[in-house]
Amino acid sequence: MKKKVLVVIPVEKHHQKLLEEAYPDGEFYYQMRDEVTDLEDVHVIIGNVIPRSLKNAKNLEWIQLNSAGADQYIKEGILKKETILTNATGAYGLALSEQLLAGTLALMKRINQYQRNQVKHLWKDEGIVHSIYGARTLIIGLGDIGSSYGQKMKALGSTVVGIKRHVQSRPVWLDELYSMDSLDQELAKADIVAMSLPSTPLTTHLIDKRRLSLMRRHAILLNVGRGDAIVTEDLCYALNKGLIFGAFLDVTDPEPLPKENALWDADNILITPHIAGDFHLQETLEKVIDITCKNLKRFQTGAPLENIVDRSTGYALHNKRV
Repeated sequence: MKKKVLVVIPVEKHHQKLLEEAYPDGEFYYQMRDEVTDLEDVHVIIGNVIPRSLKNAKNLEWIQLNSAGADQYIKEGILKKETILTNATGAYGLALSEQLLAGTLALMKRINQYQRNQVKHLWKDEGIVHSIYGARTLIIGLGDIGSSYGQKMKALGSTVVGIKRHVQSRPVWLDELYSMDSLDQELAKADIVAMSLPSTPLTTHLIDKRRLSLMRRHAILLNVGRGDAIVTEDLCYALNKGLIFGAFLDVTDPEPLPKENALWDADNILITPHIAGDFHLQETLEKVIDITCKNLKRFQTGAPLENIVDRSTGYALHNKRV
């Protein structure tokens, strides 16, 4: 008997053909995420269903997320222990690194300030700007996203420094590499600080008032990982007091950001509503489909899947197949 495969990502006909050819033993169903009501008979899910709906998925063997972040799915009681959880690490480097680069340039060249002046029909010089060339960029989290951004910054003449959990070999494009133990001292040196971290107990509120006070006054802070990596109230304070120059956020805490939240009106901040990692860029969808098809072929043959998520950390087990 064929296994029921539910797909909740916005695929087109040619994508459906690729998925079905990758797993001939599957009986495929296509629904929008918000339309899903009954998961009791589903064996495989492709895409991010609402986490609480998984409690009734008693036959679920594997869920392939369309996101790199898996924090909502590793919480106690969401998935059975025997259910395989894989993510889409590797699909978002292009889209999110370009978003980070756009935010970097917008802040350093004061584009956000000039845009506000344009709305007011105000012809005004906003003063000095900064350059990526010669700047020191600190990247916290060197996965696909952080690495893609780092390579772009290196190509534009920045000194690029990385922070990661486990220091192993240093990529040729990276000037310096440190563990989290060196975060404080590196924050004090950086002109640009970029974050692309998942939400874990170790990353929650990683950047707080104390660490913001370590940063240089002309430094900018960018975050496209998870909003809870930064203490929102502390960031507002740092921006309004001029402790740092500016911030770009594609993620906030909380989300959606309430209209009355002070973060909207903090000095020199740019906010996008967690859209950088969605399917606005067609290449992202194509990469998610590619990752999924490779895993479907492995599932068909019984081979170990790729991008299995370690539920204790939220990270993909790149070098360990289980």
